[in-house]
Amino acid sequence: MAKKGAARFRCSDCGYMSLTLVGRCPGCGEWGTMAEDAPLPGGRAVNIPSVRAEPIASVDVSPEERIPSGIDELDRVLGGGWIKGGVALLGGEPGVGKSTLLLQACAHMARAGRSVLYISGEESSGQLALRARRLGISEKNVDLLCGYDLEAMLEAAGGYEFIVVDSVQSFRLEDENGWAGSPSQVRNVASRASETAKSLSIPMVMVGHITKQGQIAGPKILEHMVDVVLLFSGERTSSHRLLRAEKNRYGGTDELGIFEMSDAGLSPVVDPSRMYWNNSSGSLDPISGVAVGVSLEGSRPLIAEIQALSCATPFPYPKRTARGVELNKMQLLLAVLERRCGIFSRNCDVYLNVAGGLTLQDPAADLSICAALASSLRDVPTPVDACFIGEVGLAGEVRPTAKSLIRMREAARLGFKSVVVSSRDLAAGDGRGLEIINVGTVSDMLERLMK
Repeated sequence: MAKKGAARFRCSDCGYMSLTLVGRCPGCGEWGTMAEDAPLPGGRAVNIPSVRAEPIASVDVSPEERIPSGIDELDRVLGGGWIKGGVALLGGEPGVGKSTLLLQACAHMARAGRSVLYISGEESSGQLALRARRLGISEKNVDLLCGYDLEAMLEAAGGYEFIVVDSVQSFRLEDENGWAGSPSQVRNVASRASETAKSLSIPMVMVGHITKQGQIAGPKILEHMVDVVLLFSGERTSSHRLLRAEKNRYGGTDELGIFEMSDAGLSPVVDPSRMYWNNSSGSLDPISGVAVGVSLEGSRPLIAEIQALSCATPFPYPKRTARGVELNKMQLLLAVLERRCGIFSRNCDVYLNVAGGLTLQDPAADLSICAALASSLRDVPTPVDACFIGEVGLAGEVRPTAKSLIRMREAARLGFKSVVVSSRDLAAGDGRGLEIINVGTVSDMLERLMK
């Protein structure tokens, strides 16, 4: 039993308690996360204040006031804008454009007459000012504070209407143990910044680093402490950047923001469907293994070009490779084609790709994937002016999808002439000028389009 007033040590990552200081946490196995906690109580009675619960129906709820960021793609992901007192965490790989995005948001808000404070622990004022000049930002309402004394900087936050803390891993509180970036410091820095934002009712954004595994660096509790978690991603070989919300207490997490990086900064992509599909195959002879579907990212429809390639292999274990689609999804649909449609792939290497680097998780893409795979295995092209919308079940049936009318409108806008949908789709009667091809099963689809 612990002695009266004995020190105890707590893991800042998992909360494991120990009476001795160890370098590695016995609970989660992380190094350097054990820090001294408050001493054990001396056995005195603790006075628990009396509390009274109230019915949820009697709680007065007022609609949250949104503060537009001035960037439509960012507001789309946030659900309409920032919330007063709300704290957001923006994570992304180095060089993806996190600071650029926030500087541009600060400039837009300053143009709207709001006072903005940008706190940086990674760059000097000269570096930030140089970047701002390159982006064409010269607003007087954007103030900079650079250094490592976060306490002093937050004390000067009063009177501002928007605050950026860049980044949460670069600051250190003097009264806390550990070095800057350690789990205990990250937790306490985020806690201190969040308290300031909520006490002053100011929207705040904290920038977070990304680990090799693609997770935001620091203890997992960091993501629980904030109201919104945003992830900014992009391929190094591409100029396009994607913004998603992993967590949003004030809105949904299914929206997608798409930007294009240039010398002038980040600009929203006006027509994202053409970014992933440019009708390049339509100007050529029909090619087998190509099918087009309509995926939905939140409320935004995106045309997705599915490309499949199959070739005979002399090896007993054929290769399966998928990019943009889960490998298990491809293998499942190959099994459906073999069992329900008699299209065998056991002697072929099969490769699947979504053009443009788009990643599909929408079940409505199943039918287009099946069409591309069957087209490649049979070496019969699909109609170049048709798109496919539907979920495929293990019995080979084609199921209707949500918001099919929005998908059809996008297909019609981009010049498609026909759309293949489930025969049970209730919206199939309004194709917006498209020829509606109703199919009940994948086999039915193959008989009608790929004879």
